[in-house]
Amino acid sequence: QVQFVESGGGLAQPGESLRLSCVVSGTSLSAYTMAWYRQPPGKQREWVSTITPDGATRYTDSVRGRFTISRDNAKNTVNLQMTNLEPGDTADYFCTIYGLNDWGRGTQVTVSA
Repeated sequence: QVQFVESGGGLAQPGESLRLSCVVSGTSLSAYTMAWYRQPPGKQREWVSTITPDGATRYTDSVRGRFTISRDNAKNTVNLQMTNLEPGDTADYFCTIYGLNDWGRGTQVTVSA
């Protein structure tokens, strides 16, 4: 069974940075496109970013230029570096294998002055 354990969330002020990490167990992520999603309070889960096995990245428009997704296959880990945070980034963040409807507990990010 594949498991995802996200960490690194917390409280940040607008303009600050946070780095999220996701450790994957139960499979090697090296062959998979990995994704980050987020669920703002009271809203549906939404896609944030993906990274393919060969490192190609995509971002939703609202985070492009501020967030950077990366992967470390040796550590079976996917990261999301978030800079210049905005209040609209407040959400629970989840990582997963793209296309797999399987989720961890997520990590909470709150951006507030």
